[in-house]
Amino acid sequence: MISIKRILVIAGFSLLIVCLGIVAFTTWYTVDESEQAVMITLGEVEEGISEPGLHFKWPWPIQHVEVLSKETFSLQFGYEENADGDVKDFPKETKMITGDENIVLADMVVQWKITEPGKYLFNSENPQEILTDATSASLRSIIGSSKIDDALTSGKVEIETQVHELLSSLIEKYDIGVSILAVKLQDVDLPNDEVRKAFTNVTDARETMNTKINEAKKYKNKRTEEAKGEKDALMSKAQGDKTARIENSRGDVAKFNAVYSEYAKAKAITEKRLILETIEDVLPNAQIYIMKDNGDTMKYFPLNGATQPVPPVNEEGSVKNGQ
Repeated sequence: MISIKRILVIAGFSLLIVCLGIVAFTTWYTVDESEQAVMITLGEVEEGISEPGLHFKWPWPIQHVEVLSKETFSLQFGYEENADGDVKDFPKETKMITGDENIVLADMVVQWKITEPGKYLFNSENPQEILTDATSASLRSIIGSSKIDDALTSGKVEIETQVHELLSSLIEKYDIGVSILAVKLQDVDLPNDEVRKAFTNVTDARETMNTKINEAKKYKNKRTEEAKGEKDALMSKAQGDKTARIENSRGDVAKFNAVYSEYAKAKAITEKRLILETIEDVLPNAQIYIMKDNGDTMKYFPLNGATQPVPPVNEEGSVKNGQ
């Protein structure tokens, strides 16, 4: 029979092997690049570890490590999409009332990640449930203060921004160790086909109105530019006419001054010359002669050219045949 002493030795040796195994397998751990870890010493959270690689610690139960993911998670609010791409809706969760007392169905996806692993593990029993409830409260609050037109059309970006701000403030207040990266309205729709059709008609009418307004603005801008061009052309023409008239006036003044200068030197000759030039300007086809009659012979001098025929004159010094 095996003695009690031998049994105790075998038990002690087995216990030693078990302890050595525990020490061997619980004094080191690894952290992947996509992971982060939390060191827990005697039930107290010490610090987070995010550097990848092999790490050492005191054996269990003195220290143990909780490893969490660094990846970005997506919270699907109001619907659920499986790996095959099939979508299951939850209309009761997404039905809410807008600020102008209309009912809409709003789905949203929230992107979040764990930034403080210790708080994520121990500050709440179910942080993802808190995140879901906070998302629902934030979305309903913002939709409840928005108009249905904003929720269905151009106001979605503003609603997303407001939901992101409100949700981030709630999560910071709850202090569950997560951060909100982005929120995105997946779908905002009306609850039934009749209401949806009526709203579509209103939207189409609004789009037509906006199109007509844009066309009118385009025509207005075109006509405005054309009017500006015409104005500039008239201004340029008027400026040209002004300059031409000023220069002509300056020429007339210079001409007058030159004539006056000659007149001052020889008044009689200048007067006769001006009279002859005026007659030539007024009667361009008239025949002008300078004649002197001494009673016997008529002498004449044609001013309009020596090649023109000279009309005959009688003894009294007048032109024959009425010429």
